[in-house]
Amino acid sequence: MSENLPPCPRCSSEYTYEMNALMVCPERGNEWVPAEGAAEESGAAVDRVVKDSVGNVLSDGDTVTVVKALKVKGSPSGIKAGTKVRNIRLVDGVDGHDIDCKIDGFGPMQLKSSVVKKA
Repeated sequence: MSENLPPCPRCSSEYTYEMNALMVCPERGNEWVPAEGAAEESGAAVDRVVKDSVGNVLSDGDTVTVVKALKVKGSPSGIKAGTKVRNIRLVDGVDGHDIDCKIDGFGPMQLKSSVVKKA
């Protein structure tokens, strides 16, 4: 690794690395173009990229499919693999739950992008 890589603009982590044209922070999962990193430090907002389990970029309003069965606290049954979730919203959630949605039969909840794929 090169000793002169810039720290993460969000968490100031020194463990950043290069991946093609992007800089990556393994602690926050943050990706940025080095030229944009300087703009972010000066106060400009940079959109974060949320990817599904197969690498497709997600955006607000997308429809996704759950790829593995999920247990739901307080429910005798869980969410089955193959369940479609419509009109998602991307949020800065807790513990990696970055999708806010409403699932028929369960109500509003947050999901991790690693358990869904874009439909």
